[in-house]
Amino acid sequence: MKLITFNREGITTIGAIVNEEVVDLHLAYKKSLEAEGKIRAQEIANAFVPSEMTEFLQGGKESMELAKGAIDFALTNRVVDGSKLVHALSEVKVEAPVPKPGKIFAVGHNYREHILEMGREIPKYPVVFAKFANTLVGPQDDIPFHPISEQLDYEAEFAFVIGKRAKNVSEEEALDYVAGYAVANDVTYRDFQRRTLQWLQGKTVDGSLPMGPWMVTSDELPDPQTLEMVLTVNGEERQRTNTANQVFSVKHLVSFLSTIATLEPGDIVITGTPGGVIQAMEPQVWLKDGDVVRVEIEKVGVLENTVRAVKGE
Repeated sequence: MKLITFNREGITTIGAIVNEEVVDLHLAYKKSLEAEGKIRAQEIANAFVPSEMTEFLQGGKESMELAKGAIDFALTNRVVDGSKLVHALSEVKVEAPVPKPGKIFAVGHNYREHILEMGREIPKYPVVFAKFANTLVGPQDDIPFHPISEQLDYEAEFAFVIGKRAKNVSEEEALDYVAGYAVANDVTYRDFQRRTLQWLQGKTVDGSLPMGPWMVTSDELPDPQTLEMVLTVNGEERQRTNTANQVFSVKHLVSFLSTIATLEPGDIVITGTPGGVIQAMEPQVWLKDGDVVRVEIEKVGVLENTVRAVKGE
């Protein structure tokens, strides 16, 4: 499945993309229960296929299977009791797939070519820092360029989302804890990042983590270490790699991070960027208002956002 969070007529809920259409999963599941004569259809739908993505992921494989059934029901019964269960993609506003994650882990120095261009050594352990939920924007949003800096940089990232609680997980079982994968862009204010030894202030500016265009569920992507990734700016290729080039794989990161903190459904991990960032270029031509940044990851999707200067701050 390709899972999204979307907004329509002021209501935000979860959906699935099917042939350029959006199935309203929560409403479809509720209507399927009503069709079966369930008296407490609303309460059951709230529990098993809720309208919020993190809560949905907490339902694990059972909720995933029920969602698949809801898709089948919606495609057969597109309007029930005056309620549309399926919408054209153009009728909705697609948000970041997981708008309210409990944690966002980011991994630095995880591609060999990026490590070399930054003049550093291959790390023995993952370099981990944090981003927060305030950074998330969706595939149809602009990247806000706040006037605190002139050094705005991109970082193409392969993201994964945790699907069930994980603590001290082995690498052998690690992928069982991944709900799905998405494209991300770790937008970075470089001068803020470099002001101190800690990177946090350059990484947590509002709107600095575009993510989407959806979350591809892990059953559709059994091997996350074989994927081509390309970033362009205004059509010019800047970054290209394959996830096979990661120093620390998805399996390793799930296992490693689960020894530090208990991972919960909805937690996001962005797995590092390849070579080709602006910071390593000569001359450094930073992102500016109107630039279009496009990140494509094979078998996952395309995330394209426009940089827009924020006025009046």
